[in-house]
Amino acid sequence: MASTVTTEPSRNSAAPARPGYGQLLRTRGAWTFLIPGFAARQPFAMLTISIVLLVQHTTGSYGAAGATAAVTGVSMALFAPYSGRLADRYGQRAVLIPGVLLHSLAGLTLTALALAHAPLWTLFAAAVPTGASVPQIGPMVRARWGVKLQDTPLMTTAAAFESVTDELTFVFGPLLATALCTTVTPAAGLVTEAGLTLLGGLLFAAQKGTQPAITLAGHARVEHASALRVPGVPVLVVAFLGIGSVFGGMQVSLAAFSESIGKPGLNGVLYGVFAAGNMLSGIVCGAVAWKTAPQRRLVVGYGALALVSSGLWAAHSLFVLAGLGLLVGMCIAPALITGYTLVDGLVPAGARTEAFTWLTGAVALGQAAAVTVAGQLEDRFREGAGFLVPMAGTVLALATLLALRSRLMAHPRGRTVARGVGHRVPVTVD
Repeated sequence: MASTVTTEPSRNSAAPARPGYGQLLRTRGAWTFLIPGFAARQPFAMLTISIVLLVQHTTGSYGAAGATAAVTGVSMALFAPYSGRLADRYGQRAVLIPGVLLHSLAGLTLTALALAHAPLWTLFAAAVPTGASVPQIGPMVRARWGVKLQDTPLMTTAAAFESVTDELTFVFGPLLATALCTTVTPAAGLVTEAGLTLLGGLLFAAQKGTQPAITLAGHARVEHASALRVPGVPVLVVAFLGIGSVFGGMQVSLAAFSESIGKPGLNGVLYGVFAAGNMLSGIVCGAVAWKTAPQRRLVVGYGALALVSSGLWAAHSLFVLAGLGLLVGMCIAPALITGYTLVDGLVPAGARTEAFTWLTGAVALGQAAAVTVAGQLEDRFREGAGFLVPMAGTVLALATLLALRSRLMAHPRGRTVARGVGHRVPVTVD
């Protein structure tokens, strides 16, 4: 049996009894990956809404727009875990550089086909590589935090900080994409997304010093067993599928609502309010010193999300819809943060990038299914029918969480987690 050595946290990453954002941001070397990481993930929030607005403009159908965006999301969900696994095995830089090049080329190809009024199947064909090559910046940043913090109490704060960062991008991303598509040209959103992905991705890839170490020698079979084999990870995947259904259902339904009242530019504002609620809730969630077990926090928070999401379909007023959207956003952040926090306790360090990409891919898959179904509902029924999708997605996910919550209990340190996946991995000691 191979022995392992675990490093003690450095003074720069040690956490006080009540860890906070100031302590987190003083972690040595954090800013070297935080700033380029923020720039690199910004375009991701623009992708789906840019596709929806462009394809709806060229085809006149929310169903076609939602289906194209769905193909992108499904492709991302299927390929993201493999991208994460390759990053764990060969290094983030080796995966990221070819990925952003392919994504930019595929996104521009999709744009050209849409503007040329090409058949819908050709848009689907271009959407596959566009989604498959979406750079997994968020999981990569979270994996770098794991290296820096070494399982200290600051990991919960880091999870909250990353959720806030994600939601900050979802405040500005849809606003920017909607403004570009409605005031410049319908293609401007997707073209900008492709360019920003290329620039931000290359800047992030250049930060070689903070990427997780590659641990292959003597441990390849153990460390690279799939993170999906950890019992709690599939449960979290289902929970994140439900969260994705909220994102997708909101994007299509808010766009349809804004157009129905003759103010399409309000789409970005309404979605920005939703994302702002998520961001503000995430800030508070990360600042609280939680005493409740994360498994219980996830169930309670998800129950609140399902409850609030169930009221969206009945909202017919702009202000009521904005208020409900704010509440839905405030309920999403605690669920996301707690889910990512649970990964740190359930999954071995050598497979965490893959685990994070499973969750990110689950959000994308849920979003893809939601934009497809919500687009069909908005085309065939009254305005607001698409909001039934977030309700159904969150209620089903909540039922799964309640039935399988025992699988979210972390195993003791040093034990085998599942099918030969050891919880502790060898790390380099300075």
